[in-house]
Amino acid sequence: MPDGRVLRGEATRRAVLAHAVDIASVEGLDGLSLGRIATDLKLSKSGVFALFGSKEDLQLATIDAASAVFAEHVVDPSLAKRPGLPRVRALCENWLSYSERRIFPGGCFFFNTAAEYDARTGRVHDAVAAASGRFAVLIEESLREAEQLGHLASGSDVAQLSFELHALGRAANADSVLHGGNRPYRLAAEGMRRRLAEATA
Repeated sequence: MPDGRVLRGEATRRAVLAHAVDIASVEGLDGLSLGRIATDLKLSKSGVFALFGSKEDLQLATIDAASAVFAEHVVDPSLAKRPGLPRVRALCENWLSYSERRIFPGGCFFFNTAAEYDARTGRVHDAVAAASGRFAVLIEESLREAEQLGHLASGSDVAQLSFELHALGRAANADSVLHGGNRPYRLAAEGMRRRLAEATA
């Protein structure tokens, strides 16, 4: 039988990280502390410290947890689509939907934490940059697949198109979080549709 203490520790870790990603999406990774998490969840600070060891370890684990949520809602459903334009369209649609539905209360977790850590150095910066960069690379790789499959017009500038799609999604998230409403997502979706239509063979 599994050790009950191990199971309780895993359940506590999941609860801590679920709370931490929500805090960080609104207040940033600097808003996390072992003491605050313990108080919010009515846990002992020593118990939370035993799970993570330091604030930085908690921040890094929070980034990993947010990456798993992002993969569940955006990446995995998109990769289930056929390669080429169907997959590119799914990436755009699922990304906008994930942000609009506020899977994280502060909008896109990685947009917010990237803005917080973009000019810093260290392990947390590197983890945020790597996680955010993986999605940008996935968009470009999916567009290159579309090009190889003949879905894009000959001579399409894939790097430029990838940058523009990524920029539209980030702008929609930022505008909606700051000003409220869903209009930025509608505008971004139309912009993405038009750019893909222009590039279609």
